[in-house]
Amino acid sequence: MAMKILDLFCGAGGAAMGYHLAFPDAEIVGVDIVPQPRYPFTFVLADALDLPYWWYSEATLIHASPPCQRWSDLAKRNRNAHEWPDLITPTRRMLERNLYNNDIPFVIENVEGAPLLNPIMLCGTMFPGLRVLRHRLFECWMAVEDETVPPPHHRHPLVFTYDKRKAHYGQLDQNTSFVQVTGGGNATVANKGAAMGIDWMTGAELNEAIPPAYTRWVGEQFALTLQAAA
Repeated sequence: MAMKILDLFCGAGGAAMGYHLAFPDAEIVGVDIVPQPRYPFTFVLADALDLPYWWYSEATLIHASPPCQRWSDLAKRNRNAHEWPDLITPTRRMLERNLYNNDIPFVIENVEGAPLLNPIMLCGTMFPGLRVLRHRLFECWMAVEDETVPPPHHRHPLVFTYDKRKAHYGQLDQNTSFVQVTGGGNATVANKGAAMGIDWMTGAELNEAIPPAYTRWVGEQFALTLQAAA
């Protein structure tokens, strides 16, 4: 049977591309409540928490990236986190139900500070070629069952800046240095995309995305568990 990966709250497909690199022959289906015209695989416009049961039961692996606003640094600074819904709890409840009923492994991805269980933290310094410091947490079957160890977390380098108050202003080239990919950002869209290994997204989409290298690594760990089971 061909592998089918469900990519819930999929955005423009950063996570999906990583799984594609890990499993080139897998069918990947993204689901989001907002249209995603640049999503690079099969896309379904729907609420990820309201899909029919059979959608989940046919999956080999389910990835979910619920909106992170409630746990974001911006919400903390603005002191309005309570205004954003907690989508992690209902997402986990749904995924656990499918895990127990159908033995389907799952991954929940979110920002630091999100209430994930035994998460693995990934950073751009862990992956050669990336030039972004984007810490993301991954709650998944392997972190609990296999105590999977992530790649080494290297010292953070200086990041390109337009802020003249920074001591390293003018010393870095945004074409080669680490850059900041956020709502404000400090580099061109092309350089943000290159820093994350993404060449199909707009600036706004990059702000919300994760580097495909992260989920490629997660997918490769999943492949190892499949090999061990076989």
